[in-house]
Parts: sequence; structure tokens; C-alpha cells
Amino acid sequence: MLPPFLHTVRVYGLALAALLAAWVVVGVGRAIWLRLPRHLQRPFLAAVGYAGLLLFAIVFVAPFLWMISTSLKVDSQIFSTEVRWLPTVPTSRQRVIDSNGLPKEMNAPIKLLDEGGRQVKVAVLEDLEEGKSRVRLLDAPGGAAADQVVEASRLKEIHALAPQWHNYSDALSAFPFARYTLNTLILCVVTMIGTVLSAALPAYGFSRLRWKGRDTLFIILIATIMLPPQVTMLPVFLIFRALGWTGTMLPLTVPAFFGSAFYIFLLRQFFLTIPQELSDAARIDGCNEAGILFRILAPIAKPALSTVALLSFTSAWMDFTGPLIYLHDERTYTLAVGLLAFLGRHSGDWNQLMAAATVMTIPMLILFFFAQRTYIQGIALTGLKG
Repeated sequence: MLPPFLHTVRVYGLALAALLAAWVVVGVGRAIWLRLPRHLQRPFLAAVGYAGLLLFAIVFVAPFLWMISTSLKVDSQIFSTEVRWLPTVPTSRQRVIDSNGLPKEMNAPIKLLDEGGRQVKVAVLEDLEEGKSRVRLLDAPGGAAADQVVEASRLKEIHALAPQWHNYSDALSAFPFARYTLNTLILCVVTMIGTVLSAALPAYGFSRLRWKGRDTLFIILIATIMLPPQVTMLPVFLIFRALGWTGTMLPLTVPAFFGSAFYIFLLRQFFLTIPQELSDAARIDGCNEAGILFRILAPIAKPALSTVALLSFTSAWMDFTGPLIYLHDERTYTLAVGLLAFLGRHSGDWNQLMAAATVMTIPMLILFFFAQRTYIQGIALTGLKG
């Protein structure tokens, strides 16, 4: 192991080498682009852009695909030094006796045992010391076969596509998944409603109404975005504890109804793109400010409001720190904290943990897939004026 100083030098050296390599690649690409005919320069730039996007897509998608791949593997393949993306270790459901003398069901990997030139299928029940394994003969004549201890060198792996779908059912039955999902949905829906309402009202006041000190107060509001949440975590916790809210959902839902500086800024910038003449015409017709907001501006601002709703829903779904601090009863846990509890009780079952994490992540991907057009439109149209 390298000393800390040499390790730091090595890390900075690798970073510098990466920067130099990127500089060389950019220089070579620019030289090629300058030598190309004018009618080929634009397609060349498009090809380079798509290649860069593809590279970044691979970097971001690879961990998710590896998580799915791990959720379908057995433990022996997860901790193998050979990297394989596909689950290729078949298993067999076997009944064994655990260390406490109680029967249990396990999915044992299937391998080939060499018996004097003849290969038979066996289920590997346990890896023992001194290079030996306890196995059970499959398809034994006359019924169940007795366990036997053999040399691990006599076992040969079987490489065939064998996804372990039971990891998902085992993982979801190991903790109250349905209750945690319901708790998470309640938290997300309440937070989303509170965030949209508490952001739309101040954004309307900052964008459509003229009053003394408006711009100064808006600058102060934006400045709070730079305040790290770790700074206010302890004071906020003390306030909620004094109110007797710890152990309930209130510290996680009530703050959503008091506004978020980022979402207020997002909606305010969108409201500024809407012509002021619409509000003036509504006032002439006798419409009050609430009517102008909810009956005129809100339908026009659907992309921005949907973006705020989507972002707040996703943030509440993936929130881990808040539920970990304020929720003490397992019956009120969310999925994020439930995964932590699952890890504490089943620390060695990484395939089941990845299966549970996949089930938790997929709803967000589906939500973004169906709402991506509205989300991108809301972000693109925000900030065009102001």
C-alpha cells in the first residue's frame, strides 16, 4: 500500500495525464476539422457531438445496468474476480440445515463434478476450508442423495444464461416493501402538492406584482440557495423536537408548504415570459389576483409547474437523510431507510439488496420517461426573460 503522500501524487498525476490526453484529442480533432472541406465540417462536428453524448450516456447508464446484472446473479458470481455482465451460474433450490440446526431453503449453484471421467451435476451447498466443498448429487437414482465433501478442484462451472429472478421475490418478502412504498408515496404526494403551491404564490408576487423592496427581497431569497443544508440541519431538528414532531412525517411534509428558493426562482422566471397584457386584461374584467394566477397563468405555465412537481416528487422519493433523522418507528419508514434496514439485517445478500434497489429506482425512470417532454420544455422555457 502506498503512503498517503505518494497516493496523492499518483491521483494528481493520473488527473493531469487525463487532462493532457483530452487536450491532445481536442487538438487533433481541431486539426482534422480545419483540413476538412467546408461541406464536411458540420457533419464532422455532429459526429463528434454524438460520440461525446454516447460516451457520457455509457458512463451514466453502466452503473444502473451493473446493478440490474448483480440483482440477477448468485453470490459466487458477484464476488468472482472475473467480470461478467450476464448471470451465467444456474442454481437449484435445496433444503439444508443451518448453523442453528434449523431447516432452511437455499439456492445452491450447480456445477459439474468429475467422477472418473464422468461428469455429473451437483449442487454446491457450502465451500469448506482446505479447498473442499460440500455438494449434493442432482437427479440421483432412487431419490434424494446424501451430501458429500469433495475437492473443489474436481468441480467445473457451468456457463449458461441463468438469471436468478427469485432474488426479487426473496428481497421484497424480506422486509415490508408494500408498507414502505405506501409511506413513500404519501410523503411524495404531500410534498409535491405543498411545493407547487408554496412556490407558485411567491413566484407570482415576485414576477407579476410591483411593490417596494421586491427585488431586494428576491435577491435575499436567491442567496439562501447558497446556504448548505448541513448548516441548518441541527437548528431545524431542535425546532421540530421542541414541537414534538420527531418520529412523525410532519418534519418531512410541513416544510414543503413554506416554499423553496429554487422552485420559486424557477416559476418566477417562467412567469416573466408571459405577457403582462394578459394580467391587465383580466383585471379590467374584474378578476382578482388569485383568479389571474390559477385561471390564466397556471394553464399557461403547465410545463414549469409540471417540472416543479416532478423534481419535488423525485427528491422526496430519493430522500434519505430526512427520513433517517426524523422517522424512528419502522412502520413509518420510507423505501430509502427501509433499504438501509435491509442492509443491516442481510449484509451479505448483495444480490437481494440490488434487487430491492432496482425496484426502488425503476419507478423514477418510468416517471421521467413519460414526463421527459414536459420536464425538458419546462426547463428550456425558464429564464428566457428577466
